[in-house]
Amino acid sequence: MSTNLSLPPAPIGSAPGLAGKLHTTLEMIKFEHSIFALPFALVGGMLAVHGWPTWRQVFWLIVAMVGARSAAMTFNRIADRKIDALNPRTKMRALPAGRLTLRFAVGFTVLSCGLLALAAWELSPLAFKLSPVAIAVLLFYSYTKRFTMLSHLVLGFADGIAPIAAWIALRNDISVSILLVGGAVALWVGGFDLIYACQDIEFDRSISIHSFPQRYGVAAALYTSIACHVAMVVLLVEVIRLESLGWIAIIGLALMAALLAYEHAIVTPSDLSRLNAAFFNVNGYISLIFFLTWGADILKNRMIG
Repeated sequence: MSTNLSLPPAPIGSAPGLAGKLHTTLEMIKFEHSIFALPFALVGGMLAVHGWPTWRQVFWLIVAMVGARSAAMTFNRIADRKIDALNPRTKMRALPAGRLTLRFAVGFTVLSCGLLALAAWELSPLAFKLSPVAIAVLLFYSYTKRFTMLSHLVLGFADGIAPIAAWIALRNDISVSILLVGGAVALWVGGFDLIYACQDIEFDRSISIHSFPQRYGVAAALYTSIACHVAMVVLLVEVIRLESLGWIAIIGLALMAALLAYEHAIVTPSDLSRLNAAFFNVNGYISLIFFLTWGADILKNRMIG
């Protein structure tokens, strides 16, 4: 990149005390949005055992997901801190604004990676052996937009690991159906990241940051996002067939498809004003609907069987 990405002086002091720094960190990584990927991991675990895992397994799956997302998001903020300082939309994030020290953010990332590894250790030997690979994928994403416009798919792949990892942790093997679930999650996340990236087209062009919208424009990005979400639905239809799921899962998928259609209806090439609502609210509802309906269907099958 030709632009100088040196950080400006921090105008605001870092958050005082451990509690303040922790609160700032959780705010920075939008900790509450862990809900996006967690339901897919839990459903992956339920598909693995054809029912509800033990409460011990559920606990460690949640710990693993919290550790994974916290590490990925914090490292992303670390890697992007100089870029964020130049972007009017992100310059007040905790690191470029000086409300959080780099040292604390690095420590929090290391701790989160350790939490993921500990959870993997508690779940299964294979999960623990594969945890460094998962951590590498999660952290690698943060640098992809520096050299490829396919960073959106890399982000999707990182999130798509969640249900696959849950299956492996509980069964120590792999199946076609869980790979399809992982692929569906990857397309879902990659699709809405294409929408989200439309906010920064001009800024990305100004400092040579790679993204699909930056290269091909808003309209192409939104149409590609639609294609990703259609493919997501197709993959989940196949999972329903392979896993012999019933009407509850079908209704859940129909509701998810309707919300995706709504998401694309409120964000258009000429109007991105409701992008945040589409990104956060609608996708949060999709995650919850997936968990509640598919989880209920799996439990129904378990009781009938």
